Amino acid sequence: MRKLLLAFGLWLLTFGGSAPAQNKADKDHNFKVAKNLETFSAIYKYLDMMYVDTLDADEVVGNGINYMLHSLDPYTVYYPEEKVKDLDLMISGKYAGIGALIRYNFALKNVVIDEPYEHMPAAEAGLKKGDVILSISDSSMAGKDVSYVSNRLRGDAGTTFILTVRRPSTDKKMKFRITRRTIQLPAVPYYGVQDGGVGYLNLNSFTAGCAKDVRRAFLDMKKQGMTSLVFDLRNNGGGSLLEAVNIVNMFVPKGLTLVKTVGKLERANKEYKTTVEPIDTVMPIVVLVNDETASASEITSGSLQDLDRAVVLGTRTYGKGLVQASMDLPYNATLKLTTSKYYIPSGRCIQAINYKHANGGYTEHVPDSLTHVFHTADGREVRDGGGIKPDVEVRPDSLPNIAFYLASSGRDSTEVMWNWELQYLKKHPAIGPAKTFVLSDADYEDFKQTVLKSGFKYDRESRKYLENLVKLAKFEGYYEDAKPEFDALEKKLSHNLAKDLDYNRQTLKKLLTSDLVSAYYYQRGSLENSLQFDKQWKKAVEILQNPAEYRKLLQPAAGRTAVKAETAAGPAVDAKAKTKTK
Repeated sequence: MRKLLLAFGLWLLTFGGSAPAQNKADKDHNFKVAKNLETFSAIYKYLDMMYVDTLDADEVVGNGINYMLHSLDPYTVYYPEEKVKDLDLMISGKYAGIGALIRYNFALKNVVIDEPYEHMPAAEAGLKKGDVILSISDSSMAGKDVSYVSNRLRGDAGTTFILTVRRPSTDKKMKFRITRRTIQLPAVPYYGVQDGGVGYLNLNSFTAGCAKDVRRAFLDMKKQGMTSLVFDLRNNGGGSLLEAVNIVNMFVPKGLTLVKTVGKLERANKEYKTTVEPIDTVMPIVVLVNDETASASEITSGSLQDLDRAVVLGTRTYGKGLVQASMDLPYNATLKLTTSKYYIPSGRCIQAINYKHANGGYTEHVPDSLTHVFHTADGREVRDGGGIKPDVEVRPDSLPNIAFYLASSGRDSTEVMWNWELQYLKKHPAIGPAKTFVLSDADYEDFKQTVLKSGFKYDRESRKYLENLVKLAKFEGYYEDAKPEFDALEKKLSHNLAKDLDYNRQTLKKLLTSDLVSAYYYQRGSLENSLQFDKQWKKAVEILQNPAEYRKLLQPAAGRTAVKAETAAGPAVDAKAKTKTK
C-alpha cells in the first residue's frame, strides 16, 4: 500500500507540475484521491494489526477493489492472476480441453456430456450425448458440480488423461484416453446456399481471424450461385472491433470511416477506416439481429445500416457502445477498463444504458424521448441511445411455459425430456438429412405418453396470476362479490397436462428436433435444421426475393417507421442455455 501511495505521489508531481495554471477543481480532485487512498491504507493497517481474526488479504482488499469497480460500469473488471486465463479465453475464444458442452443432471447427481463439438477431442474419442462422467484420471466426479468438473477437464494442451463414463444406452462403464488440445469454437458454425440462391451465414463471435472465415464462406457461396445474403448476428455478443471493421469492409468501399472511439485521454480517440477494396458492394444483404446482438455485432449491423448497405431485421439490439482496454497490473493481474465510447458512421453512439457513479453504480436505460436523430448516408432517420433498431421488426415466437420446464435441469426436474431423447438416440442410429428432419407425429405421441407417465409437474403462469388476483381482490374487499366468477375461472384454468402437451405440440416438436439434430449433426446441423422453423429467416428471404421492397426499405421517407411484421406475444426465452464449454 505504501508503494501505491508513493507511486500516486509521483504521478501528482509529474502531471501536477506540468500544468502551471492547474485549476481548483483538479487540485480538489487530486487531494480527495490522495486522502481516500491514505485513509484506506490506515484502515487496513489497523484491521490487519488488531482485528480479532486473521484477515485474508486477497479477500478483503479484493472485495474493496471489486466494490470500487462495481460503482462504475459492468465491463470494468479486475482479474487477479488466477483469473487472467478467464479474460484470455473471453478475448481469444481459445482454451485447452476436450471440446464439449457439459451439464449437471440433478436426477443422476452427476455431470454429463451434453454435446461434443465436431472435430474436437471429445467427439473424436467417441464421447456421446448423455455419457455420465464418473472419473477423470482416477479422481471421482460423483456429485461434483459443473465448475469442478470443468476445471479438471481443462488443462495444458498436449496433456493426456483417462476419462471414465457410463453410457446410458448400454449401462456400461467406458474408458477413453483423451489428449487435450487448444480448442477454438468455429466463428462461422454454419453457412450454405439455400433455395432461391439465398445464402445464409451464421457468425457467433468476433474472435481473432473471424473476418477471414466470413470472407471464405462468402466467396464459397458466391461460387455456388448465391445471389443474396442473410447475415445472422443473433445472439452474437461481440468481440474484436477490428474484426468488425474488416467484415464491413468486405461490402463497402475503401476509405470510409466506420467507427470513432472517443475517451478522456487523447490516445483513446481513434478512427477506424476501411482500408482495402471490397469484395462485393451490390449484393442485397439482410442482417438478422436480436436483443443479444451486442458490441462488435452492433458495429457491424449499425455500420451496414448507416451506410444503407443492408436491411437490418429482427428486434432491437443490446446497446453496448463502450470500449474496453486491458491494463497490466502488478503481480500478473489485469484490469479490463472502459476507456471510451464508440460512434458509428452516422455519428450516433448506441449505448443503451447510462451508468451513474453514485449509489453503488446506479443505472438507467436511456428513454426514447432523450435519444437524438441521426441520418444514414442516403438520409434515413436513425437514433442513438438504445441499440440498433431494425428496419424491419420481427419478433421470434415466444417459448411456452411448459417447454421451459421440460427443457430445464433444475433441482426438481424429472429430466423427462433428456431421458426420452437418449432413448430415441439409442433406437435410431441415424436420421434423415439435417436440413429437412422433423420429429414424426408418432414419435411425439410417444414423448407425450412418456411425460404423462413420468410424474412431470410444472407451474402454470395463469394459475399464479389468478392466485395473486384473488389475494388482491380479498385485500381490496371485492372478492366475495366476485367469488362465483373466480370459482368458474379456476375450473377453466385447472391443470391438464395432456391438453398442454397437445396445445404446444408444434413448439415442443421443434425443441426436440433441434436437440436430436445436434446429437447427430452437431451445431452446424442444428442451425441448418432451424431455418425451416425460423420466422425471421423466412421474412428475410421474402424481402430479398422482392427487389422493389428491398430497395424501398433502404430509401429515406419522411416519418417512416420500422416495418412491422407479424409479432408474437411475449419475449422469446432460451430454455436450452448450456452450462459450460469444455
